[in-house]
Amino acid sequence: MKDSCERLEMPVFPEDRFVDAVEQVVKANAAWVPPFGSGATLYIRPYMIATNAVIGVKPADEYQFRILVTPVGPYFKGGAKPITIRVSDFDRAAPHGTGHIKAGLNYAMSLHAIVDAHAQGYAENMYLDPATRTYVEETGGANFIFITKDGTFVTPKSDSILPSITRRSLMVVAEKYLHMPVEHRPVKFSEVPDFAECGLCGTAAVISPIGKVVDHGKEICFPSGMEEMGPTTKKLYETLTGIQMGRIEAPKGWIHVIE
Repeated sequence: MKDSCERLEMPVFPEDRFVDAVEQVVKANAAWVPPFGSGATLYIRPYMIATNAVIGVKPADEYQFRILVTPVGPYFKGGAKPITIRVSDFDRAAPHGTGHIKAGLNYAMSLHAIVDAHAQGYAENMYLDPATRTYVEETGGANFIFITKDGTFVTPKSDSILPSITRRSLMVVAEKYLHMPVEHRPVKFSEVPDFAECGLCGTAAVISPIGKVVDHGKEICFPSGMEEMGPTTKKLYETLTGIQMGRIEAPKGWIHVIE
């Protein structure tokens, strides 16, 4: 949030007040926290908005910091089934633009593209880099992860990709818990057919497995198939969710206890 505020010329909300605010909101909504073991969670979304009257194109003078919480059910009911996505002709972000920050405008850029993808029978869009259209970027709301045939965890690196907390957590899980080689680097689209597994990572789903990528009629099918999450992706998912639920010991600083 700090980086996003600085890029958008918004004041940075102090970290200590941020943590205190989250604690207060969770305590105030304790009755809405789903039962442990149900697979449901309390989703927490902090955000800032400008509140003073400004008609010109310039930063606002007044802002509000707010936190929205809502209970959400299990993302995958009956197991995570691999999805089919397409390579989009649209661009999610511009080179040297705001693709790397958390802002509503980035999600707005993807709305028409995702509606069109759904109308064509695809679950999501794979956006390529807008400058050369030869490198994998992300989807409208999630980062990509790939598993090579020799068991290396690979995730795309780009100045126009949102640095997902879930992606960073999975990189730690892969390296420290599953002892996998980890590569955070530019990923050429031409490499995609050579990967063994593919997935999308984000807060809600943690990992959504991808079974097929369609590039203008040409299908790229991953060896992990369309029936279930690939074996390595499944280990990553189970380990990270195990940490989140307290079944597996977490790295220092990952768990914040609210009394």
